Parts: sequence; structure tokens; C-alpha cells
Amino acid sequence: MIDTVKIIETNLAEVRMKIGSNAEASGRTAADVKLVAVCKYFGSDVTAAVVAAGCGEIGENRPQALWSKALELSSLDVRFHQIGHLQRNKVRRTIGCIDMLHAGDSLRLLNSISAESVKQGIVTQILIQVNISGDQNKQGFKPNEVESVLENVAVMPNIDIQGMMTMAGLQSDPSKTQREFAELRELRESLFSRCPDNVSLRHLSMGMTRDYELAVREGATIVRIGTGLFAGIPRV
Repeated sequence: MIDTVKIIETNLAEVRMKIGSNAEASGRTAADVKLVAVCKYFGSDVTAAVVAAGCGEIGENRPQALWSKALELSSLDVRFHQIGHLQRNKVRRTIGCIDMLHAGDSLRLLNSISAESVKQGIVTQILIQVNISGDQNKQGFKPNEVESVLENVAVMPNIDIQGMMTMAGLQSDPSKTQREFAELRELRESLFSRCPDNVSLRHLSMGMTRDYELAVREGATIVRIGTGLFAGIPRV
């Protein structure tokens, strides 16, 4: 019988070592980068093993899976991240379960989250999703739309825009991927001085298993790692 926690501990240590070395290359430390474990292919038992292995930041793509895990793992020290697209009819049940939404990809969604956050008496932390690669199959705002988006969210109560999220293009080679991540960092830098009060832009969520090292070098403060943490663990 495999020791799931031990395997994840080993994989986690390797990922964190690579995060640290690439953070140092960008003048930072590993502590400046938050690792979110993407557990979308695994149930609550393996997710609990991730927490036991030392990672309490859990990312989920499907809201229904997040709801279930939030209930089943309520006794653990877990901070859930909704990293996939969130439909507006799932906002009400989702926002009370999460620490952060990574996919603020439309003004209609942001308005819905604001209104529901007011009803629930909470403040929801959100990342604006930016389609930096221009891929037609990806959601998110175009880079030249982001400044206008920030002007719109300035009047939306009970939301806190913590930064931006992006994914590299599916067909992007490492060189192009690095340029795309650099473009998001540069976009953030250009917008810092014009941020409304409810926008901090402190976080850049970018980088997955295949490209997180490049992302960290270009300033990522959050990386979303799935495959790299679960090597050696069979999917059910």
C-alpha cells in the first residue's frame, strides 16, 4: 500500500526547492511565492494528504467538488481557491467556501460576486483573469481592457481585487511562455499608480507544473501545481 502523504511530501519538497531557486533568480525568496495544490483529479482523501504533507492552499476547478471538500475537510486548516471558471449561478454557494477566486473573467461575474458578497456580509478576494496569450479558447480580459475593468470594480462593494491571473498559451514554447508572463508583470507595474481603493494588484497567479519555474522568474506570487505534486499517486 502506497504512503500517499510521504509521496506528496517528497514531490512538494522538490517543487518548493525549484520555486526557491527561481525566486532567488528574480531577487526574491521562496516565501514570496504561494503554492496552490490543484487537486481536481483527486478526492477528499488525497486532498487531506496534501494538507498533511504541509500544503494548506487547495485549488479546485469544479465548484461542486470544492463545496464537497469544504464540508468534508472542515476540521482541517485549509484555504480553498476556485481556479476554474465560475458560473454566476454557482456564486452564492462558492464565495463562502473560498479564500480567493482566481478567475474573475467578466464584469457580469464580478458584479454578481459583489452583490452576493454584500448579501452574505463578506469581502471576496478576486484575481482578474487576463488572456495574455490571446488564445481563442481561453477566457479572460484582453490586456488592453484591464484598466477599464479596474475602473468598473472601483464602485463594486465587498470585493477585493488582489491581482491578476493568467495561463500561458497552449502552443507557446518556453521562450514565448516567458514573454507572456513578463507581459503580465509589466501590465501590473503600469497599473499600480492608478489602482482604485479596492484593488491592490499584489498578486500574480501564473504558472502550472509545465511552466511554473518560468513564471516565478517573471514575478509570480502564486503558482498552481497539480501534476508535479501527484507523480506516483494513481487517479481514482
